[in-house]
Amino acid sequence: INAGDYIFYTDWAWTSFTVFSISQTLMLVVGATYYLTFTGVPGTATYYALIMTVYTWVAKGAWFALGYPYDFIVTPVWLPSAMLLDLVYWATKKNKHSLILFGGVLVGMSLPLFNMVNLITVADPLETAFKYPRPTLPPYMTPIEPQVGKFYNSPVALGAGAGAVLACTFAALG
Repeated sequence: INAGDYIFYTDWAWTSFTVFSISQTLMLVVGATYYLTFTGVPGTATYYALIMTVYTWVAKGAWFALGYPYDFIVTPVWLPSAMLLDLVYWATKKNKHSLILFGGVLVGMSLPLFNMVNLITVADPLETAFKYPRPTLPPYMTPIEPQVGKFYNSPVALGAGAGAVLACTFAALG
């Protein structure tokens, strides 16, 4: 649920964005596919995403209670991607294989995009990091400086590509 907190990792923001986008994609697609195929009712993927969103708001409230600003932890945008999954299930006349292939690709490619829109709308991560400094990390947890220019500096493209491939596999598991 807290996979949106990549904004914590200021040094590793883009790498973390990619990794967390993939984890959120898989979390959404497995649960939503399960809900859809179990009930057979288009719309239940969106219902599942709504439940996840409410859980995230509760988790954000906990961070807020610890003294962090409310927008410090980004709320992942699951609803639009779940709506795409519902649309595929409805449009393909509840064909489970089409749901896995088309729905998985749509969720995998759309969620990192929506997540980036979400990231743009929050307070500047660097400014927030200075206001709310992290405790010093022990040496074994200190991150190695990331490779500059790796993955062509496009976390959305990398997250969308990896998400699209993995989401189909995980939708099948769902």
